[in-house]
Amino acid sequence: MTSTLTKEKSQADDRATVTHAARIEHVSKSFGGPSGQQLVLDDITLDVAPGEFVTLLGASGCGKSTLLNLVAGLDRPTAGSIATPGGRPALMFQEHALFPWLTAGKNIELALRLRGVAKSERRAEAERLLELVRLQGAYGKRVHELSGGMRQRVALARALAQDSELLLMDEPFAALDAITRDVLHDELTRIWRETNVSVLFVTHNVREAVRLAQRVVLLSSRPGRIAHEWTVDIPQPRRIEDAEVAELSVEITEQLRGEIRRHGQH
Repeated sequence: MTSTLTKEKSQADDRATVTHAARIEHVSKSFGGPSGQQLVLDDITLDVAPGEFVTLLGASGCGKSTLLNLVAGLDRPTAGSIATPGGRPALMFQEHALFPWLTAGKNIELALRLRGVAKSERRAEAERLLELVRLQGAYGKRVHELSGGMRQRVALARALAQDSELLLMDEPFAALDAITRDVLHDELTRIWRETNVSVLFVTHNVREAVRLAQRVVLLSSRPGRIAHEWTVDIPQPRRIEDAEVAELSVEITEQLRGEIRRHGQH
């Protein structure tokens, strides 16, 4: 018992000394093509603090998803470095990417198994995560029985099952209708506050960025560079129609339009 308590205290001390969930330092990324190397990201430096919610915003093709893939470890930067001291981040895609032959619960259990959770504990943990995303009783449902919003909730539960300190989200609500997306904004905000997970969230929707984030980072286009950052001091919970959200969204949209004009993107 003493050794277990000592180990837990050591882990807590380690977390207390971590100053960032992700550190991106002078990262550039190029891809080869018929006309030679194309620079997609140029000298990106960005920290995500423990428990912070950051949105990456920019026009299509500015390298947002590329940067997220680099942080996830799915690709390597051409230059610079990326550190995630809490271990491998969890990644949630725009498409739910659930296995259709598995139930909602079994999709989550797969992530738990890969994490090393004992078989005897997986079902209870999967049901706990389904309850966290407000899908009590959905353990045995197949993917085709779930609505689009429900599928994304299961995908979120599966990402949370990885027990990562950093959650990467690549436009996870873009394909949903406005009402479902609005509900999931509320749910994500609640889960983020309950779990204190760090979130790096990619979107091209300005109001979504302002509604969710503590900090909004705008990328320029061709190549992607950090053009501007905003700290969002509007208290949570926020509504997408709130006057303060709308006011800051207008300011950010003007900056975004300026970047698009500057780089000749239509």
